Amino acid sequence: MKIGTKILILLLTLNLISCKGNAQERESKEKTTEIEYLRIEKGVFPKPIGIINDYGKIFTESQQSELSKILYNYEVETTRQIVVVTIDSIKPYNNLQKYATDLGQTWGVGSAEKNNGLTIVLCNPCGQIGIASGTGTELILTDEICKKIIDEKIIPEFKNGKFYNGIKKGILELIENWK
Repeated sequence: MKIGTKILILLLTLNLISCKGNAQERESKEKTTEIEYLRIEKGVFPKPIGIINDYGKIFTESQQSELSKILYNYEVETTRQIVVVTIDSIKPYNNLQKYATDLGQTWGVGSAEKNNGLTIVLCNPCGQIGIASGTGTELILTDEICKKIIDEKIIPEFKNGKFYNGIKKGILELIENWK
């Protein structure tokens, strides 16, 4: 292995250990349909398992790995955190955007001091996707920009059944606009 690769692996490992999202190691054989939940006043949320939380089981392991690399590298470079969540239900919520905002706040996405987190929530059975940003993030990634990215980059791929491509294109466009 090259020294640069070893350093990158070390940095990513240290980053995983220090993530505010409390990334938890999960054995691949431990695939289960049950989700552990956090109970709070505002609702019920699954416990975070990392930067990609595929509770809706729409990504393959290699797709999760690729998205994780993109997001972890971005976080290491900028300290900004983007978390992706796929879910089968937003109950007891009726509004996916409110669900995404409360989930991001509950999980502590981004730095509390900088409020620089971004939470992408996809509820496939609901047919909805939402992007919730921290107050520091929304100064750059406004609701209008996020809506445009959803409408122009993500939804066209979703319409063709390509959820991974839609999320990846959306993430890359969000990163490009978050300068």
